[in-house]
Amino acid sequence: MSAKFGTSGLRGLSTELVGSVSALHATAFAHMLLAKGYVRPGARVLIGQDFRPSSPKIAANCMAALTRAGLTPVDCGALPTPALALYGMSIGAASLMITGSHIPADRNGIKFYRPDGEIDKADEIAITELATALSDDASANRVEHGTAEDDSARAASLFVERNARLLPDDALAGLKVGVYQHSSVGRDMLVTMLEGYGARVLPLGRSEIFIPVDTEAVSNETCEKMSVWSKEFGLDAIVSTDGDADRPLVADEHGAPLRGDLLGLITAQFLQAEVIATPVTSNSGIETVSGVDVARTRVGSPYVIAAMSEALHAGKSNVMGFEANGGVMLASDFSVNGTVLAALPTRDCMLPILAALFAAASSKMPLSALVTRYALPVALSDRIENFAQDRSSTLMAHLRASDDNLSAFLGSIGTVKAKSDIDGLRVTLGDDRVIHFRPSGNAPEMRCYVEASDQTAAESLMQQGLAALSGWQV
Repeated sequence: MSAKFGTSGLRGLSTELVGSVSALHATAFAHMLLAKGYVRPGARVLIGQDFRPSSPKIAANCMAALTRAGLTPVDCGALPTPALALYGMSIGAASLMITGSHIPADRNGIKFYRPDGEIDKADEIAITELATALSDDASANRVEHGTAEDDSARAASLFVERNARLLPDDALAGLKVGVYQHSSVGRDMLVTMLEGYGARVLPLGRSEIFIPVDTEAVSNETCEKMSVWSKEFGLDAIVSTDGDADRPLVADEHGAPLRGDLLGLITAQFLQAEVIATPVTSNSGIETVSGVDVARTRVGSPYVIAAMSEALHAGKSNVMGFEANGGVMLASDFSVNGTVLAALPTRDCMLPILAALFAAASSKMPLSALVTRYALPVALSDRIENFAQDRSSTLMAHLRASDDNLSAFLGSIGTVKAKSDIDGLRVTLGDDRVIHFRPSGNAPEMRCYVEASDQTAAESLMQQGLAALSGWQV
């Protein structure tokens, strides 16, 4: 698996990134920043990291590479990606986050930020081209241990302060909330913030070994843990994040996880958003329930951010976005709890977690009842791991080649009523169920998304979809 850009930054094997790959791409990033005028020589570049075993060495490689390129690295330590981005935007500094997000520890990655937020697709292309041009440059590929001044406390405190102003005092008093800490960089910060709003907090499942937690396709193991904890401790909710704390996980009083796109919708209503940008994989009921303008995009934060930017340029206000994993992005400043919540156009997990818990507390409803009240179609997502990217590309080309190919692949699953090719292949079946096949943009995985009128029908459709994927042969 050679390192490349996917839906969320550069991803590759940890064994590659601890070597010259990270140095090369950090150098290319520095050249891109300077060439496009985003920064001047000597400018500070912030570096954060998650708790993967490979992340410290990759961060040190990047520090050395940035120094050689004429920039000044700043060590922000292990912290949430949105905290790093917020600090960078507040001081006008570019940033690098060393993280593979929710994928296993044998892989890692780098997320790149300009001083004004995430890089866009044009920047990704520029970095890739520069890395190719510098591939034979000994200095650009040099692996050495760099160091930098430590500014971790200031970066973390700014993010805590932002989230401490979102809700009224003691807004979560009376709630007993479990925090599944595992190996998330936001694990202690999350406990502190919830306690600050009056919740009774119980830390759970802390691990010094990296655990990949996918908040979009929550594993059976994670669901079982949350179910057991909910019963054992009488919890009102369990909350968690992925590895770099930019994607939320919220489970109800039974330990059942809420869909990420529902968390996004709850957050949109909390903010009184007027425009929502969200990928095609988010629940199809969002348009009806939200009652606001909804722009559908391809999967990946750069596409959501681009759609938000288009809305701003069209004169829209109160613009936000979210992904099906629940990560929320703000393109506009919002007025919240008597204060201004500044725009943060990168995935954030803390805002949707707080919005969901506040919705339950203020309505005096358990989270499960809140889910029922929204009455969205039942939507599930899952994936097949170790599904080679060449195999997934061949499959998608086969399905797109003809309607007969698609019908034969679906077989007894159902007939095709409509299809969308925005990202992957999303099929509306004759009975209005939805099944969506999409190769992962940053891992050897094939994802499957389904929607149906009830849980049983959705689970059955998911089983059929995964079976069709597993059984397909080139």
